[in-house]
Amino acid sequence: MLSLAFSAAMLGIEGYVVRVEADSAPGTPAFAIIGLPDRALGEARERVRAAVINSGFAYPAGKLLVNLSPADVRKAGPAFDLAIAFALMGIDEQIQLRALREFILLGELALDGQLQPVSGILPMVLGARNAGFTKLIVPAANAREAALVSGTELYPVDSLRSAVAVICGNGSQWRRAPVAQAAHDELAHGDLTDVRGQLAAKRALEIAAAGGHNLLLVGPPGCGKTMLARRLPSILPPMTPDEALEVTKIYSVAGLLLGHAGIVGARPFRFPHHTISQTALVGGGALARPGEISLAHHGVLFLDELPEFTRSAIEVLRQPLEEGTVT
Repeated sequence: MLSLAFSAAMLGIEGYVVRVEADSAPGTPAFAIIGLPDRALGEARERVRAAVINSGFAYPAGKLLVNLSPADVRKAGPAFDLAIAFALMGIDEQIQLRALREFILLGELALDGQLQPVSGILPMVLGARNAGFTKLIVPAANAREAALVSGTELYPVDSLRSAVAVICGNGSQWRRAPVAQAAHDELAHGDLTDVRGQLAAKRALEIAAAGGHNLLLVGPPGCGKTMLARRLPSILPPMTPDEALEVTKIYSVAGLLLGHAGIVGARPFRFPHHTISQTALVGGGALARPGEISLAHHGVLFLDELPEFTRSAIEVLRQPLEEGTVT
């Protein structure tokens, strides 16, 4: 019997809906996942099997096949575990299939059936809402981050059994609290009023902040270049709600929001070491992740001791500086 559930994934920093289809056929027990899964997703076979059995549910027999659609986009990470488990349980109708198709299911399963947090919840919830889904089951540890997206019914759970209760109509919806800023202190890097003198340099900082210009500070050691640069965020205007949501989405994809509750309200200030690689600076890789340039979006990217950076690292900054985007 064919069973269907829905989850979500990320492409860059944007989320999109993934169809999780499960089917069984007579024969020697086997389990295959197709749809361009990565290694972590391939290992979901054993995690899901143990979680379903240890949660007290029946595990379907025979040849099991799980397809992740769209099949031409690579899928990564353990966020599909919960959807795969429900799709498998739907094969023998342990779960009502009609109710199952109303939900987006996100979360990593532990072997005992507990639901673990995953990174990138915010863009995945945004992608699900934009695709027309309003009901979402997410790990309890990700609830505050997921609640930043309005217009959704959020059901945070801590185990597979709790998620089943939600599908069966016995779960409770998350009561949204007012959105708070995450623990990113506006003045964590100091304030420009701390600087005495340096009138010409402070004037240059003000012009750069007002016009969104790049700034090069040159001077002998100990003259205050780093001190001034670290205080540039204190004179930047506050982020708009849309800017704050964009920054929070990037930090969610990078896994930097786990443990924080709320939206990133302060403008980012990133200061990578001069030994940083090209990939870490601009982002990318086999599974694209944000680099320091993206993490400094709507904020400040501070390259201290610029001549110490490798020539290749400086060269990869040329296009982003000219076009204002990272491709």
